[in-house]
Amino acid sequence: MKVLITGATGLIGSALVKELQAKGYTINYLTTSKDKIDTKPNYKGFYWNPENNEIDESCIDGVEAIIHLAGASIAKRWTKSYKEEILTSRIITANLLFKTLLNYNHSVKHFISASGTAIYPESFDTVYDETAIETATDFLAKVVKVWEKGASQFGALGIKVAKIRTGVVYAKNGGAFQEILKPIKFGLGAVMGSGKQIQSWIYIDDLVNLYCFTLEHNLDGIYNATAPETINNKEQTKIIAKKLNKPLFLPNIPQFIMKILLGEMAILLFTSKNLSSKKIFDKGFSFKYPDFKSALNELI
Repeated sequence: MKVLITGATGLIGSALVKELQAKGYTINYLTTSKDKIDTKPNYKGFYWNPENNEIDESCIDGVEAIIHLAGASIAKRWTKSYKEEILTSRIITANLLFKTLLNYNHSVKHFISASGTAIYPESFDTVYDETAIETATDFLAKVVKVWEKGASQFGALGIKVAKIRTGVVYAKNGGAFQEILKPIKFGLGAVMGSGKQIQSWIYIDDLVNLYCFTLEHNLDGIYNATAPETINNKEQTKIIAKKLNKPLFLPNIPQFIMKILLGEMAILLFTSKNLSSKKIFDKGFSFKYPDFKSALNELI
């Protein structure tokens, strides 16, 4: 099967490409950087510039599924202009793909889109699953809503649509976990706020396998890509410090301090999302790293 991937050179995309190639898939990928275009057996790059509504339409030739990962990173200070970029990057990329499929002959039957867990309300006791009607109202929730609206339009073309609501991705070679690790490594680790906020996270190998599972089983609908066992910030910080044999002597860091340092983006450290991944589990998917301690053994 030939698959078109956007965001293929990012942290998640590059790991997903490697796994799909190992499984025998042929990969087409879209990039905004012409110097990242490559042509190898079963791996070919195509140029697009969503801001200018440009795309090499031949990228869809023979493609049966699209995995859409592209979108501006949220791990960057949220100025007014950058917040607009976060939103529009998700709108214009999906719209350009939709327009391309609408105007050209294609064989696409499946559209799998990245999404986020920020759409769920703040929660400590209530466990939310994909059927939740109540949603958060902050900026990131708005991002998820426009993101998923962009994905939903592909259903009008008779294409199956899956939305993967992804928690914080932990990986050895980048991403959020390496930033969490840094102060603890130097003996400067501290709990954020009350430390009671629940982390919705997933190890990158499990996320990649979940995308492959969604593709292979032709799934549609919304799925939470979060590890089955949740952990709060305080417990997580303690486990990491113990693993590294580092002290935890600093007082809890209040939210206003981090807001000074990070701006509005500091909410990522203090929000609590208590989520269930039972839906994908019930489909037959199994997590290799279902709890934080098992993932930590791989991360460190």
